[in-house]
Amino acid sequence: MSLKVRFLGIDFNNPLVMPSGILQEVSAHYQAEKNGLGGVTTKSMTMEPREGNPMPRVIKYEHGILNSVGLRNPGINKGAGEWAKFIKETKIPVICSVFAVKVADFVYLAQEVQKIYPAMIELNLSCPNTVDELGEPLGMGSESTAAAVRAVRKALKKETKILAKLSPNVNNIGEVAKAAEDAGADAISAINTVGPGMVIDIKQRKPMLGNLCGGMSGPGIRPLAVRCVWDIYNSVKLPILGMGGVETAKDVVEIMLAGASLVGVGSAWYRHGFGIYEKIKTDLRQYMEENKINKLEELVGGAHG
Repeated sequence: MSLKVRFLGIDFNNPLVMPSGILQEVSAHYQAEKNGLGGVTTKSMTMEPREGNPMPRVIKYEHGILNSVGLRNPGINKGAGEWAKFIKETKIPVICSVFAVKVADFVYLAQEVQKIYPAMIELNLSCPNTVDELGEPLGMGSESTAAAVRAVRKALKKETKILAKLSPNVNNIGEVAKAAEDAGADAISAINTVGPGMVIDIKQRKPMLGNLCGGMSGPGIRPLAVRCVWDIYNSVKLPILGMGGVETAKDVVEIMLAGASLVGVGSAWYRHGFGIYEKIKTDLRQYMEENKINKLEELVGGAHG
């Protein structure tokens, strides 16, 4: 009985991955390996440095997390060097995330990140509150998704693996995933945060986030994430990194049964700390033992019959 997962030819000690943007500083990601995660996704890198949105950027509410960090990062020139050091020093797979609003910028960022040899590159096509050069929110349209993926695929070495990270805020996420697959994506990452949403402080009578509204994550969005992964699994032949409100071993099993091979667990860290990862793994082993499951691959897509 093993928690090991092979994803795009790369071995993960377990299926739990830290999603992009949960930990803000490069140094904090060393804690991810120390606390038992199978892999990590970097904070999205952009062309220029970004200071992020006004404080507060992250708040808790009764069903999860609301965040509007604003892609805070030092930019690709400095960021690539910082992540290169991390990639050399860590023993777990590192997925480098990049974000842009122009196809040419996505290509440049991916080419720069390719030089530091990450396990794979995630194209963040679904950050809330952004509009791309085609005039539609990123990741919301099949055309814009395909344009970015196709250009990046053409520019990178064949062996460099590309994940397309998709938004749940679409009418048919399966169609968007299929467009990414046809354009050359190697895997799908889903879902990004839902929204944007807003929480108002009734005493101060104003929105609690500094940027007024932000993306919703946490257990309240899990059923939506499960349905999106289900739809993607039915639409493409690519492996899926599924995420969205996962906090327990039961949640991990559920989203794998829907079709995910790797599972992102991020907002749970905000709510429960790093100890949540060992607890999930312990409970996952118990589930596997009780149900006579030798490999987690046996679960992937298992609810589809």
